[in-house]
Amino acid sequence: MTELGNRLKEARLTKGLSLDDLQTITKIQKRYLIGIEEGNYDVMPGKFYVRAFIKQYAEAVQLDPEELFDQYKDDIPTIRNEELPEQLSRVKSRKTITESNPKVFAVLPTLLVVVFVVGALGLLYYFLQNNADDDALEPVDKEKAPINVVDDLKDKEKEEVPVEEEEKEPVEEPAKEETPKQELTVVEGKGAKSTYELKNAAKFELKVVTTGETWIQIKNGKGFSFFQGMLKKGATESQTFDLSKETEAIIVVGRTNDTEIYVNGQKLEYAVPPTEVVRQDITVRFVPPTQ
Repeated sequence: MTELGNRLKEARLTKGLSLDDLQTITKIQKRYLIGIEEGNYDVMPGKFYVRAFIKQYAEAVQLDPEELFDQYKDDIPTIRNEELPEQLSRVKSRKTITESNPKVFAVLPTLLVVVFVVGALGLLYYFLQNNADDDALEPVDKEKAPINVVDDLKDKEKEEVPVEEEEKEPVEEPAKEETPKQELTVVEGKGAKSTYELKNAAKFELKVVTTGETWIQIKNGKGFSFFQGMLKKGATESQTFDLSKETEAIIVVGRTNDTEIYVNGQKLEYAVPPTEVVRQDITVRFVPPTQ
């Protein structure tokens, strides 16, 4: 047993916690907790998890993990650019890159001016052509018999009988159906666990961002883990997951005060304040829209 493992074990016993209790609190398997206490790090899934599990263990028994890392650095294996878990292959992490072409917008005003000028010239030609045709008409023969103006006026009065136009009934346009707004509501929030419900959304995209350093795990309602590992500002700061085919997602956050969660771009407000509970289990239930 190493000095670090002995100190952690003493702190656990002082708190009156069994290994089973600690497993429930940290969500770390019992055999890994025993490996930490005995200094047997070979049982861990990788060196990356050694520091993460020791940190969770220390926080659970109210010890400062950074102080332990500094004091017992010789007992803890170092990490050399170890890769994150391969389970990311089942999740589509995407970065949206928006490209724009400013040249199109620069040419557009010039194109509009050209169209306007061509149209104006066309109208001018049309009016000049009509005037030329009118001037070309033969002059009226002044020697023709005089026109009976009185008879013409009487006939015109008879012909000009006002006709009442039928009033057209206004056509009612069908009302446009408004797209319902996305709803992300709190169903339950108690202790370290909270539940949300996502409605009126065509997709379920989850993004987790750290403003400092935190450990997270993303899994579905059946317990399948899509990702677990550390996020650190300046390194791997965020992860994005397309969970549209899932009906439920569980986000385990090690440090909520350093973690922001976005659902389809909408920031999730913690039902339980991070100042009260640092480590939280957050469940989001996705209710797909009916056709």
